[in-house]
Amino acid sequence: MKSKYGIIGLAWFLLLLLIAGCVGQPPSPSPKPTTVTPTPTSTPTPSSVSEKKIKAAFIYVGPIGDYGWTHAHDKARKYVDNLFPWLKTSYAESVAEGDADRYIDRFIHEGYDVVFTTSFGYMDSTIEAGKKYPDKIFFHCSGYKRYKNVGTYFAEFYQLYYLNGLMAGALTKSNKIGYVGAYPTPEVVRHINAFALGIKEVNSEAKVYVRWLFSWYDPSKAKEAAESLIAEGVDTLAFTEDSPTVVEVGQEHTEKGQQIYTFAHYSPMLKFGPDTVVSGQLVHWEKIYEDILSKIYTGIYNSTNLENVDYWWMLKEHAVELGVDYGTPINPKFINQLKAVKVKEKVTGQEMSVYDLVMLRLKQMSEEVPTFDPYTGPIYDQNGKLRAKPGERLGHDPLWTMDWFVSNVVGEVPKPS
Repeated sequence: MKSKYGIIGLAWFLLLLLIAGCVGQPPSPSPKPTTVTPTPTSTPTPSSVSEKKIKAAFIYVGPIGDYGWTHAHDKARKYVDNLFPWLKTSYAESVAEGDADRYIDRFIHEGYDVVFTTSFGYMDSTIEAGKKYPDKIFFHCSGYKRYKNVGTYFAEFYQLYYLNGLMAGALTKSNKIGYVGAYPTPEVVRHINAFALGIKEVNSEAKVYVRWLFSWYDPSKAKEAAESLIAEGVDTLAFTEDSPTVVEVGQEHTEKGQQIYTFAHYSPMLKFGPDTVVSGQLVHWEKIYEDILSKIYTGIYNSTNLENVDYWWMLKEHAVELGVDYGTPINPKFINQLKAVKVKEKVTGQEMSVYDLVMLRLKQMSEEVPTFDPYTGPIYDQNGKLRAKPGERLGHDPLWTMDWFVSNVVGEVPKPS
């Protein structure tokens, strides 16, 4: 895959220079939507583009070998590093959220032009760094605070969690579905809720039972939580934790004759659970990094116009993918089971299999203007409060600050102390 896209990236770069020589200034990259794309305040000349080099640093909260969040970001870093001949990258891994400012200072003092901070807890440090180094560019992943030289970005999974919920609701036999959650951030909460909404659409009897780890990467705690949920009758598991541990637990029980259905997180995990993992969420951070760095390189983004730049890319931007592996949305082992479960599509009333419903919703949410969204009302929380009116779609802000569970979730969203 890397060599294929590397050739395409090189061809694009050469075409950029050719066109620049003809018209006197380089064109902007192929447009990809962000929440706001600012008008460039300056456009580099062809000679300055050809001589320009960029050094970009990435700060990670976990180890690059975690096979989850950090692994995916670092895989994307390597991709853009190979794609762009004018780019040099470096990274720091396992950086505590309270220590981010020290690493930012280090990279700036080493001459880096752009710093990507890839954890929610780095948000305030990134904003302070933007004020401290006004001629540098910063992008913070998963946050909501921006500054003139600090943009934000995120590859959003809630559509995929909803699709996984459709499958989980169809496959469970006990109607007890477990979720091993890392931290109760709005991101994790909206993913749990989207998963639960999918379950409820095909199985009104099923409940989602949540266990919190209060850690992004802790395989031992993840194993303990998964085993505990299974001991309490759960036969289906999803999770947010940056290892394949929950999938491995499901595989162990399945091999012993107790079928456990699992849903992978962030990276292809079929090899860890060929008899247990049904589907999952895959991320393509390289799509976002390629777009951001291209726009920095051509001068579209600079240190004065990022205050309203917020990437929130999903299926239609190809920033995320449904699958147990790239190009494999559903483990073939479970397709016939999903085809055997019939439901009524809630909009048209048409009877179809859950497999066909998943494919329909995947298509609808991948359209340029999605014709379906999981967060369309009526939606009630655990206390019976109406959170989305009939026909209302919850937008970016209520999803980005979500701190409540939908009605079929068992558990609490811990409040900040």
